[in-house]
Amino acid sequence: MSSNIDPTREELLWMYSHMVLSRRYERMMDRVYMEGKTPVFDMAKGPVPGEMHLSDGQEPCAVGVCVHLNDDDYAVGSHRPHHVAIAKGVDLDAMTAEIFGRTTGLSRGRGGHMHLYDQAKNFACSGIVGQGIGIGVGHALAIKMKGGSQVSVAWVGEGGANQGIFHEAMNLAGLWKLPYILVIEDNHWSVSVSKDRSTAVARNSDRAAGYGAVGEYVDKNDVWGVYAAAKRAVDRARAGEGPTIIEIQTHRLVGHFVGDPEVYISREQKQALTDPIVIMRDRLVAEGHMTEGDAERIEEEVAQRLGVAEEFARSSSEPQPADILESALH
Repeated sequence: MSSNIDPTREELLWMYSHMVLSRRYERMMDRVYMEGKTPVFDMAKGPVPGEMHLSDGQEPCAVGVCVHLNDDDYAVGSHRPHHVAIAKGVDLDAMTAEIFGRTTGLSRGRGGHMHLYDQAKNFACSGIVGQGIGIGVGHALAIKMKGGSQVSVAWVGEGGANQGIFHEAMNLAGLWKLPYILVIEDNHWSVSVSKDRSTAVARNSDRAAGYGAVGEYVDKNDVWGVYAAAKRAVDRARAGEGPTIIEIQTHRLVGHFVGDPEVYISREQKQALTDPIVIMRDRLVAEGHMTEGDAERIEEEVAQRLGVAEEFARSSSEPQPADILESALH
């Protein structure tokens, strides 16, 4: 669909600043995660052990949707969740502490980076590929049963759209006209398997017709296109007109996980990737929405904010075995 829905200057600056915050957050987490994991990579070492999935390059998929959401709307991220959590307004200090496994974290350090949960912002995510789809539909059903005006949005990769839960959940959402939006982040790679080797259709948004839903496709990782598609989808959901699948052609600028050697992607493919933050910054400056000085100020403010979040996490205490039976909720 063509976009004739334009964001305000305030919305543009909000989206841009949150894209910068998300990207710088991921760069910080990449640095922290690699502590103690060299010269021989060992994911069990360092202050943040385990696997780490970063969202560099996929920021438009989060800000272009969350700009339309309220605190009481539901958002369910995937195993690559940080950009969505940041755009939904999840507490940055508590989120960072959770990833560090500290008691001041969102779930007292027991969930980790793929199982973030913030009740105040109605945000959650799952490390199981595709499972957020069903959780999001469950939220949408609860909204309709209670007669609420909220919407429920779930994010999944194009590989997750091939899971069985996709079909079951979308069928229910379409049958019952639930206020549900499924955002498919098509970064072309399901770990190391390309989309053309894993998916029978060129566009997952075309599948919406099979469930009585609306399908929207956004090309070229376009923030403006995501904004417009999400605005239409949110308006339809709040009006009781049923679900939407929004598929966004995006890309990850880093590997599937930190430490991924990316042997499955060629150098030429990697070099062809574009940075949506650079593209948005240049356009905002060219159109007079902000100056280069504004961009520098945003970078400085983000750096200061992230310094506070990292210090908060590092200075927080680790969970004790004796506390294992206490509730993980604050």
